[in-house]
Amino acid sequence: MDQKTAEVTVPFQFKECIIIPRATGEKASSLKELREKIMLISDESLYHHTYQYFIRGHLHEYTNRFAEWAAESIEERALSEQFSNLDPYEFNTIEELREELVNITSKYLENNPEPRPVLPGDEFYFNETLTMVFDAGLRARNLAEFLIAVRYVEPGSIYFHFYEARNRSDEKTNDFSSWFALAFGKEELADKIKNIDPFMYDIEGIRKLIVELVEAELRKDMEEF
Repeated sequence: MDQKTAEVTVPFQFKECIIIPRATGEKASSLKELREKIMLISDESLYHHTYQYFIRGHLHEYTNRFAEWAAESIEERALSEQFSNLDPYEFNTIEELREELVNITSKYLENNPEPRPVLPGDEFYFNETLTMVFDAGLRARNLAEFLIAVRYVEPGSIYFHFYEARNRSDEKTNDFSSWFALAFGKEELADKIKNIDPFMYDIEGIRKLIVELVEAELRKDMEEF
């Protein structure tokens, strides 16, 4: 059977991911308060404001909620840039990420002891989330089926398999790349998807790039057939 129609015994099973936010009642009215709260908030809250930042339509120049707040609410663009330079997936534990956030804030406060006060309503509100993952009811046994499915799955599914997967993989890769490499031996396609910068695109941008890469792979297979 040729590659363009080849099927695998273990299909790609699309999962859906939704998050249900819950207010913690904690908020920060200044940068000093933000640092104090970061030291004390739950792992779930810290995870929500960093890793789960990508599940919504985030602003491309920010990589976490702290960076967005620093720029938009207290107009500390230099601090926002430092927060945005953090790649949460580079840290082995949530505590390491927490430590780095505190260190960045502390160093900034040493040089800027009186940052702009927060206007009423612009406080940083700490939330947690209940994360639910369930079967999306879609399977793909070949590239053509995958292409159809990935075009129409909910955004939460793209988030789960592209972003969330990095925390489940020792190689810090995504589920799509793992499947293409293991099921079809398509290492080049797997690497191209793995190398998509997760901070440069929103979920729909990620989906578009994956669709384009799989379409190109299918065309290549047809030309070789």
